[in-house]
Amino acid sequence: MPVRGGEVVVPAARKAAPGPGRVRTWVPEGPFDLGLVVGPLRRGPGDPTFRAMPDGSVWRATLTPSGPGTLRVAVYGGEVRGQAWGPGAEWLLEQLPDLLGAADDPSVFAPRHRVVAMARHRRPGLRLTRTGLVLESLIPSILEQKVTTDEAYRAWRLLVRKFGEPAPGPAPERMYVMPAPRTWALIPSWEWHRAGVDNKRASTILRAVRVAARLEEAVRMPPAAARARLEVVPGVGPWTSAEVVQRSHGAPDAVTVGDLHLPGIVGWALAGDRYADDAVMLELLEPYAGQRHRAARLIMLSGRGPARRAPRMPRGDIGRL
Repeated sequence: MPVRGGEVVVPAARKAAPGPGRVRTWVPEGPFDLGLVVGPLRRGPGDPTFRAMPDGSVWRATLTPSGPGTLRVAVYGGEVRGQAWGPGAEWLLEQLPDLLGAADDPSVFAPRHRVVAMARHRRPGLRLTRTGLVLESLIPSILEQKVTTDEAYRAWRLLVRKFGEPAPGPAPERMYVMPAPRTWALIPSWEWHRAGVDNKRASTILRAVRVAARLEEAVRMPPAAARARLEVVPGVGPWTSAEVVQRSHGAPDAVTVGDLHLPGIVGWALAGDRYADDAVMLELLEPYAGQRHRAARLIMLSGRGPARRAPRMPRGDIGRL
């Protein structure tokens, strides 16, 4: 045994190589685009919980009801293969079809505008994901309130890497599972500040994690009832609740209101109105009642947005104050 400076140095235990993981395959009915389906779960290019690989596979590090888990999803021909590691592996594989849009029915959607019809024609593999998890979408959505996406993505990245735990299994480097509710509750005030999160958003997250179990129960509710439960938490409004159920429930009608850009994009694409507000947007989307989120998603994918005239929302960094 090596000796250094009069002290016995005990060699670190070598980490055991991860096993092959549990595997499940699923065959989608009709066209399927993995990137389009799970893309909304990615919170920026540096998201520690999500990684899209050059080979087309996608990795997710997730805190499941059974514990942390890592999931790799890849498409081989007409078959999707999921491989999972960690205590949450079985839960992740059980939920795999819903994650990939099996509970979604794109066939009920009827385009009413040429731009929507063309977007659907070009993106036939779009399905709406359903994660079955609330908090993993709620916390980053709160971080995105009233700030630029770059600021929100940075905060999510810093907090998850510092207070989360490394993803189980052979996950790509620097992938982490988001912190558990108790860990979020114990983050010191100065760490929120360093991550650029103001007291209002931090306080909303702290209120949410204190009732995390009650919020997670919302996955068994219809989207409207789930949104009502989420909005009981002070600081969680219609914008945030819609962003959550779009992912947790795969809610096709949960259109986002209160967004800085979406009304103008929808207004421009459907009526040539770059100054549309929420009321105009909802009126334009009325023909898609029951499928308004899907319609808005297709409009976003169409690329038919108005040319930018005003300067971007200024980026702030309270961590430097």
